[in-house]
Amino acid sequence: MTIRDAFISGDLSTAETLLTQAINANSKTSYIYYANRSFLMAQKSEWDRALDDALMSLRIQPSLTGCISKGIALCGQKQMEAAMKAFDLAFIFTDGDSKSIRFLLLMKAIVLFNANQHEDAMQRVRELAAACSSADTLACRMVEAYLNVQLGITALNDARHSEAVDYFTVATNTDAFSSKPAIHSIYEDLFVLFGWDIQSLWEIANQKLCDTLLCLGRFQDAIKSYCRMMDTSDEITRASSLDWSTGRSSIMSSYCNSHPTLCITGGDAALTVCDYDKAISLYSAAIDLGPVTCAIFVNRCKAKTDKGAWEEALLDAQKVIELEPSSYIGYQLKHAACHSAQRLDDAIEALNTMLSKLDDTSESHTQNLRKQYISAPEAERVIQRRIDIQLEHAPLRLLDTTIGLLCDRGAQITTFKTSTEYKELLLFVMKHPVPSTEHIREVVAKYFRCIMLSHRWDANESLLPEIRGKIVYQLHPVDGIVKLQSFCRVADDLGYRWAWMDTCCIDQANSVELHESINSMFIWYHHSALTIVYLSDVPPSSKSDALAKSVWNKRGWTFQELMASRCILFYQKDWTPYLNDRSSNHKDSNEIIEELAGATGIDRESLVAFHPGTRNVRKTLRWASPRITTRQEDIAYSLFGVFDVHLGVSYGEKQKALGRLLQEIIALSGDITALDWVGRSSEFNSCLPAEISSYKAPPITYPSLSTEELDRSVSLLRDTGAVQLASKLYTELESLHAPRFAQRRLHLPCIAFRVTELIRKSHQGQDTCVVYEVKAGGLRDLPITTEEDLLSARPTEFLLIRPWDHDLLELPDDVHSAESERALRLMVRLGQPFSAFLLKRERRKEYRRVASDHSIIAQFSDTTCVDDMKVRTLEIL
Repeated sequence: MTIRDAFISGDLSTAETLLTQAINANSKTSYIYYANRSFLMAQKSEWDRALDDALMSLRIQPSLTGCISKGIALCGQKQMEAAMKAFDLAFIFTDGDSKSIRFLLLMKAIVLFNANQHEDAMQRVRELAAACSSADTLACRMVEAYLNVQLGITALNDARHSEAVDYFTVATNTDAFSSKPAIHSIYEDLFVLFGWDIQSLWEIANQKLCDTLLCLGRFQDAIKSYCRMMDTSDEITRASSLDWSTGRSSIMSSYCNSHPTLCITGGDAALTVCDYDKAISLYSAAIDLGPVTCAIFVNRCKAKTDKGAWEEALLDAQKVIELEPSSYIGYQLKHAACHSAQRLDDAIEALNTMLSKLDDTSESHTQNLRKQYISAPEAERVIQRRIDIQLEHAPLRLLDTTIGLLCDRGAQITTFKTSTEYKELLLFVMKHPVPSTEHIREVVAKYFRCIMLSHRWDANESLLPEIRGKIVYQLHPVDGIVKLQSFCRVADDLGYRWAWMDTCCIDQANSVELHESINSMFIWYHHSALTIVYLSDVPPSSKSDALAKSVWNKRGWTFQELMASRCILFYQKDWTPYLNDRSSNHKDSNEIIEELAGATGIDRESLVAFHPGTRNVRKTLRWASPRITTRQEDIAYSLFGVFDVHLGVSYGEKQKALGRLLQEIIALSGDITALDWVGRSSEFNSCLPAEISSYKAPPITYPSLSTEELDRSVSLLRDTGAVQLASKLYTELESLHAPRFAQRRLHLPCIAFRVTELIRKSHQGQDTCVVYEVKAGGLRDLPITTEEDLLSARPTEFLLIRPWDHDLLELPDDVHSAESERALRLMVRLGQPFSAFLLKRERRKEYRRVASDHSIIAQFSDTTCVDDMKVRTLEIL
């Protein structure tokens, strides 16, 4: 803080300390600090010390400041003649500067005024103002206003009320206070020297004028003066004036309490600055004094509502309704009070009545007000649409964790509509004709968010018939009931009202519901707020690797639940977080995700953010291949959501379920990698496996050709004259359609090689498998291992085929766009080793795949053997 700041703020103690420190520093400007300390002592009326510092300043170095400080100090000691001489001497140091000269003249006038030479002082100020420029005139008018206030106070104290009114009126009517004075800084020093507060001076002048008018019995003039003061004040000044008007020491106080108009004015001012107690008190006084108007009750009701006195506010609202029953205002006030008091049903009712009152009027301003609202039925429809969207991806039944009851969708919605959240949202929508859809979405989503359980089924799980209509928490805690109760408590502790557990939230006796649930389960888990995984075989305080060893990682349904859930928490047998990790999502834990990746073979990116569908079919099938289910069909049903397919459910179909799933995947995607498996053929179709475990072995990958190798091979083919044959093959392959199923028969586009000879080689160990050597046109001899006896029946046709993959074609807009070049490059790629399978011809032109226990790797004997490749679409049983 600077010395000047301390002066302006009135912190004279700090100013004195700073000045003394500056004096003790013995600087060349110490004479200025002595003079300033003299001014400070003058403000404290310590005139002897003021004169000592002034004289010391002049001894060090005579100056304008020193002479002024001496003059003020002498004036304080009533040595007026000596003081005038000091001021006259000060003119020597003005260097003829007009502002400094006028500054001294104003100061002499003030000193004369303080010496009770009032008329002489006022005359000097007026004469000086007549000779000044506009900025200096403003300073003169401010000094004149100050002197008039002082004269008015003296007259008021002497009971010369009429004379006092004249002085105060002149002071308050001056424009010197109308804005922040734009005067030269030298005149600001004048006000600092005498410790004047210009804002306070304006307040004092107005307040004294009101008091003086009341003393004269000029009540209407006092009210006008008071209202003008309140109207022209800023909020801070208005609040200060309000305190004065109702204070015990003010003459105005008693008048306020006996004149309703002034009480109302004061109440309005108090309400503006949020002084609710004062506003209520003044409005109450106005009501007591009468006459009673509706507006007073309206404003008092607002003050009581904002204060939190809602019951009292409701009484005032009711009074407004009684006074003006056809008006909407009373119901608007009632709504506000009820809403603030959280009496939401009453708030809704009051708002509805208010809207009906607005509907009944034809005035333009009320019609415009009506447009700011929508009716309750309209608002309910808006919210219901959002509820329908929210519940579209939610389970059909959920457990209410707060009360422990199982609720269907209708019960969930009914519960919501009786909740505080719904009523608050309804009021929000009613008051916003174009409501924020994001706010509605957030409220609805937060209320209906649910938590899902992923677990391994144990014996004696709690089923729907056992808990329907019962309070879960009151059931005897045995077997599966314990798990159910613990899950509900954890969900409730985490702040989730709704929870889902597959054992008891699906009516498995209802085939329609079961079908919908199985087809929707991936979506339910994906859109849930959280999935809790209960690891019943992981003991408390387990270390890392316990999750990897859990049987939960082996079950079929848990694969879908793991991949679908965006937010997941793992809990141990005692329902404590795994590894004591209390974060909000264990998919954000590097340690846990790394452990899961190692246990499941699934890459961490897919574990964290898996996208369902038919991309990367073979990789997804391999992830699912180690999983097992109690019922054979469930391994397929548990993958419906993973591949984003929707199929019927028919328990009892056994391996046909997997066949139908794979058939749908191939039909939707055209992805032939689903045909890459080893093991037993399905009864559904011989090209599909009987078990998901047939995908356990990773697909064989072959090294790709480098650009140099590809170009070299293309050149060789071109030199051998294979361009025409390659183009013909390219055209045939390009025209092939995607693989498709019809009546469980696979119509498979492929490149076929006729088998010329099958030779039985040997049995493989003690297994029933037989190894055959296969010879086919254009291919190297290769072995095949199968349980089938391929030579026992009558002679038949065998084919080695390569299922056609359209991805091998280059698009015309690729870098090398010439069709012949694309054809030759295709020929080179087809000449690389590839995965094949053996077909055996059945009746007519139908074929059946021969299942093999090992992948069949085929390779051309000569890359120029184009004639041996036959492009066909075969029908496979």
